[in-house]
Amino acid sequence: MIHQFYKYQGAGNDFILLDNRSLSFNVNTDTIEKLCDRRFGIGADGLMLLENSSEADFYMRYFNADGGESTMCGNGGRCIVAFARRLGIIDKDTLFQAYDGLHKAKIMDSRIISLQMKNIEYCIKYGNDYYVDTGSPHYVKFVEDIRNAQVYEEGKKIRVDEDIAPHGTNVNFVKIDGEGKLSLRTYERGVENETLACGTGAVASAVCTYLERKSDKTSYLINVVGGKLIVDFEVSGAYNFKNIWLTGLADYVYEGNIEI
Repeated sequence: MIHQFYKYQGAGNDFILLDNRSLSFNVNTDTIEKLCDRRFGIGADGLMLLENSSEADFYMRYFNADGGESTMCGNGGRCIVAFARRLGIIDKDTLFQAYDGLHKAKIMDSRIISLQMKNIEYCIKYGNDYYVDTGSPHYVKFVEDIRNAQVYEEGKKIRVDEDIAPHGTNVNFVKIDGEGKLSLRTYERGVENETLACGTGAVASAVCTYLERKSDKTSYLINVVGGKLIVDFEVSGAYNFKNIWLTGLADYVYEGNIEI
């Protein structure tokens, strides 16, 4: 069967998107893994299906590059909002449904999209490191030298540590560059490698920096390998964060047809 696909990227996180409101796409782990393969397929960090929702404008169904259906993806969420507008489903504001619940989003201009993330109700500290769920599980490790951080080697080990997260975790290496400024590199589960950006990781890094610094700063500019992201939030308790917004570029790259 021939399927039309669209390629989007948000700060270097790239995704394959399909309009699946007709439910014509046969969800198959091997097929999704092949489509995401950078040598034998289209190539992407993940694949998303835009489907109908009875509760919101649309439903975002997200799959990692290994073909497994996964949890929330922040940059993916921003990209699927841009895709929904391209399809004429929404205009400048939307409410959509994802794995972790309902999300508001705003299209600031033709390329910049701001996405409201789930509230955070707890954060666990492991020595000098942190673990937090921002819609996806994240381990945050602060480093002094972000350029030479062993993202793949260390990230791969921490990612499968069942004492941290029984189903695995994403691993973030964070350098505090100054007040409200961070540099971030992320090892993503499901991709099993470093990616150019991670939206839920950016949120995790911002709130953990707030805790680490015992700061009153609630807005962070985050430099990722593929660009820049902004995270804003409100604090409502010791480990409680609400009204969390992730903002950055979300770009259409190209579209095409593929036989599956």
